[in-house]
Amino acid sequence: MYRTAFEQLYKWKENKNRKPLIIEGARQVGKTWLMKEFGKMAYKDTVYINFDSNSKMADLFSSDLNIERLIMGLEIYIGRKINPDNSLLIFDEIQEVPRALSSLKYFYEDAPQYNIVCAGSLLGIALHGGTSFPVGKVDFLNLYPLSYREFLMALVGKSYVELLDNGDYDMIKAFKQTYIDALKQYYFVGGMPEAVQSFVLNKDFKEVRDIQKRILLAYEQDFSKHAPIEIVPKIRMLWNSIPSQLAKENKKFIYGLVREGGRAKEYEAAIMWLCDCGLVYKVSRINTAGIPLKAYEDLKAFKLFVVDVGLLGCMTGLHQSVLLDENTLFVEFKGALTEQYVCQQLSALDELDIYYYTNDRGSCEVDFVIDTGEKIIPVEVKAQTNLKAKSLKTYCERFSPDLAVRTSMSDYKAEEWLVNLPLYAIEEIVHCK
Repeated sequence: MYRTAFEQLYKWKENKNRKPLIIEGARQVGKTWLMKEFGKMAYKDTVYINFDSNSKMADLFSSDLNIERLIMGLEIYIGRKINPDNSLLIFDEIQEVPRALSSLKYFYEDAPQYNIVCAGSLLGIALHGGTSFPVGKVDFLNLYPLSYREFLMALVGKSYVELLDNGDYDMIKAFKQTYIDALKQYYFVGGMPEAVQSFVLNKDFKEVRDIQKRILLAYEQDFSKHAPIEIVPKIRMLWNSIPSQLAKENKKFIYGLVREGGRAKEYEAAIMWLCDCGLVYKVSRINTAGIPLKAYEDLKAFKLFVVDVGLLGCMTGLHQSVLLDENTLFVEFKGALTEQYVCQQLSALDELDIYYYTNDRGSCEVDFVIDTGEKIIPVEVKAQTNLKAKSLKTYCERFSPDLAVRTSMSDYKAEEWLVNLPLYAIEEIVHCK
């Protein structure tokens, strides 16, 4: 299975000022597989160390962090020499041994010749929870569930993705049914690697759902196992409320939907925990558009999306026939699923800051506003082919952006004041002019 993260890993390897690399991402998005596969592809030797329940590694890193001593200890542990020129050192579940995290500073300063990649399923919590780690001495890479493009590549092959990249929308139009069918399947399957792998091999929707249920169960177990005991019930209630939050026409997060009378103060820690785990995307409101958008962020108003569109469908008990057959009863929730999909694809682009816009009166809402660092792009999301975009027009009249995007099931069309970008091509937004 191809992951676009491989390209970032090769760039990291070739960088003369390379630092130890920390891969962040939710549990089950494929961090361990990615590191091992990259080791096979790019190095003669891969040294894989899992720090979870590893008392020998805990002991090795517990005393001084002299690099020669650490390398000797690792060589004894694996039973062979480590050649810095052609070995990849993988430190998995590194958050379990905080001293190993601290050692990355010394690897960078005293032995930069070693290629080190690290990951951990709850690493975000460790990093944001005060665990000492070497600021400025490590590189970071965010790993997400497979994007639609990666799913498409696994399902029907690279040529369909290359066609999107070429931007030949006349040609794309000829094959649009393939893109639309794959998109509907992606809404159901999502991007969790195990679910995608299963679907590509067997085309069995029930098997996919079973895998998704197992993943959701593992997340629930993580709540109890790793979160502070006093916020576990709040995490669980908040997590379970997200589908109903997204089903509303106005998808702004409402604490009262978690629990009647619920207030922000009660749930702040729970939201932060889920964000640090990589399990939710938090999209804050802005009420004006200027660069950088972060300067205009309203911290009190936000939307929450889950890590993966397939998991959202699983949480709601969505049946594949409802989705694939365009059942009329599904109209209401389709908007939520589509907005979740767009948020997920934009988030995976990584270089974008994502917000949504409402004016002070609440009479105008734009689903997403993205900051590329160079320009601000408002994005209106349409689940069907309905192309009315009244709020987007109001936004454009007020702020005059260089580019406005409406994304829907309709074909590509560049109009005077906006571009209609098909949902299956939303990742091409960074190339729109």
